[in-house]
Amino acid sequence: MDALNLKMNKIKVYLKVLKLFWITAIAAELEYRLNFLIAVLSSLTNLTGSIFTLFLFYRTNYTFEGWSWNESLIVLGMFTFLQGISATLLVPNLNRIVEQVQQGTLDFILLKPISSQYWLSLRSISPWGFSDIIFGLLIIIYASFQLNLNIPNYFLSIITVGFAIISLYSIWFMLGATSIWFVKIYNVTEVLRGLLEAGRYPISAYPTVYQNFFTFVVPVAFLTTVPAETLLGKSQETWLLFSGLLAIFLLVISHYFWQFALRFYTSASS
Repeated sequence: MDALNLKMNKIKVYLKVLKLFWITAIAAELEYRLNFLIAVLSSLTNLTGSIFTLFLFYRTNYTFEGWSWNESLIVLGMFTFLQGISATLLVPNLNRIVEQVQQGTLDFILLKPISSQYWLSLRSISPWGFSDIIFGLLIIIYASFQLNLNIPNYFLSIITVGFAIISLYSIWFMLGATSIWFVKIYNVTEVLRGLLEAGRYPISAYPTVYQNFFTFVVPVAFLTTVPAETLLGKSQETWLLFSGLLAIFLLVISHYFWQFALRFYTSASS
């Protein structure tokens, strides 16, 4: 019972710290409110370009294998939503790991009585990704109504989207952790960002070799296609299980990889 109370108190402390993190971060970001308008216009422009590109495929009655127009829109909506999550939470936090290592300020984080991975992963939040999150949800909702999808599928899809976010975060964090060895990793993150662009469209849109690559090497399929298939009622239970196992596996690996990387960290004071 005491152990349970101790854990509950620890969770409360972490949630309180998270609240302080995000309040201060949003207050700082809103000093530049024009940036939000620019972010909305940028998101709208990118989304329009993506929809137009998809339209070019379907305007001649061509379809990705097993995917109608509205079904492909759901995949695009999933991609846009995850892109917004990345811009809101992943990019503003994980890219700063490089700065922390370069400037030696990682020392101060390691000395705090809180998990350094938690601090580095959730210290900041950027409202500039909200527009992509909203646009992505709107596309998913629109296409879903057009297809008259079953209500239970929405709940299953939310679970797989959660798995996708965990997987995406874990990959980003492990890349950020490599900055302890390779200080400048911006090129690596750009390569990853480019690979993840494949998630704009159903995985069946690519040749078989690329399908295997984006499923088993860089798990793009589990980020957008599997959640979309779950919402559409197409996904098999095996893929749902793999999606969950992959998320848990990557999250655990990211934790131990960070602990391993810290063994090689040379503090600014040494």
